Amino acid sequence: MAEIILPPLMFLTLLGLMLTGYSIGIILGGVAILFGFIGMAFDLFRMVEFFNLVPRVWFFAENLQLVAVPLLILMGVMLERSRLAQDLLLALGLLLRGIPGGTALSVTIMSVLFAAITGVVGASVIVMTLIALPPMLRAGYDPPLALGTIAASSTLGIMIPPSILLVFLCEMLQISYGYLFAAAIYPGLCLAGLYILYIATHAFLRPGSAPKLSLQQFLDAQPPEHRVIDPSRGKIVLLVAQGIIPTAILIMLVMGSVLSGIFTVTESAAVGVLGALVLALLRRRLDFSGLQESLTRASMTIGMVALLFIGATAFAYVFRVLGGDEAILALINIGALDAWGVLLLVIGLIFLMGFFFDVLEILLIALPIFGPIVAPLDFGDHIAQADVVYWFAILVALTLQTSFLTPPMGLSLFYIKGVAPEGISMRQIYVGIIPFVLLQMGCVALVMWQPNLVVSLPKLLFDSKPF
Repeated sequence: MAEIILPPLMFLTLLGLMLTGYSIGIILGGVAILFGFIGMAFDLFRMVEFFNLVPRVWFFAENLQLVAVPLLILMGVMLERSRLAQDLLLALGLLLRGIPGGTALSVTIMSVLFAAITGVVGASVIVMTLIALPPMLRAGYDPPLALGTIAASSTLGIMIPPSILLVFLCEMLQISYGYLFAAAIYPGLCLAGLYILYIATHAFLRPGSAPKLSLQQFLDAQPPEHRVIDPSRGKIVLLVAQGIIPTAILIMLVMGSVLSGIFTVTESAAVGVLGALVLALLRRRLDFSGLQESLTRASMTIGMVALLFIGATAFAYVFRVLGGDEAILALINIGALDAWGVLLLVIGLIFLMGFFFDVLEILLIALPIFGPIVAPLDFGDHIAQADVVYWFAILVALTLQTSFLTPPMGLSLFYIKGVAPEGISMRQIYVGIIPFVLLQMGCVALVMWQPNLVVSLPKLLFDSKPF
């Protein structure tokens, strides 16, 4: 009886303690220790098994591939200091200003390009809100459309490599970095395409909510530091080049080097940090105090990720020892689910977890449980069995994007509210993200239906062999 009761009780305890506001990493570790002792009372856990947590925690410190995570975080902070995003958005806005919804389309395209440099979603949301929302509101955009566009497009950093989430997926599923990075590109671009289609349709049906702008109207909507006094053709061409060329170089250095096999993901992240540092220095936007601040911010973020990893590792281990895997398998067997039923159940559970947990929390808790269940499944002629684990990883990544947008936990919503201009309400933010959450789940369904979106590019690049 204890084997049946303890796993769901452990999960419900975690859910309840999250509402206290304490650090989730500490809560995860504390619940693991508490239920370890409870399991000992029912002879389901032994004191010596706590020592098994040590090598699992040390895995985070000694794994050379996971070194890419702090490097990617540092690169994101450095790019924020160099104001590359501001320059890129200005360049794209100048190119697309004359079409309905041009500024919103610029935000989406910029998010794709920026995601191809660094996969730090939180920083992207804050930067995009600060640099894109005020000009969009001054240009007459409907607030829910502007807010939804910024919130959703900023989460593309999950799907477009290099991505911290994809790095963790590779390590936890023990799959190839290059193969998964290539597998994520088409689905990520497909999702961005759905955003663009929705924005263009919205602008066509309701022109007043996403107006097209003349050059002068566009420049007047920009913040004072980005306004151009003399908008001559040469000056406009120079601004566009300054925004696009550095971005293209960094994309080739970071993502291109991994896909071509020149660098490993860790080496490409290191090169990206160097490129971001050189760019900031060349633009005279970084001094010693700025570098010190960037390192401090990156270190704090890395520490948070490490604490979360340690707590989630402990939770997942104790949950499995107490019979969590068997409880889930029993649930699947009761429903007599086939491979498709299991996949839909797992994706549905991950989607529901997104309402209450952060992305990394879901990943570190759910993947050790669900990964071994889904990876061996046979879907017949729909997809080769060897590719199922990559297909599943991409479906998980797409589904996890919704956790940034779904209340009450949706972190992007609170990031936006925290830095948005006065007068922006949570209701406007909630209304704005609804269509984009539906688009995200629509993309999940599309990738389920067409697995070639996942496997075609990596097979082309890696000669059909994932390892």
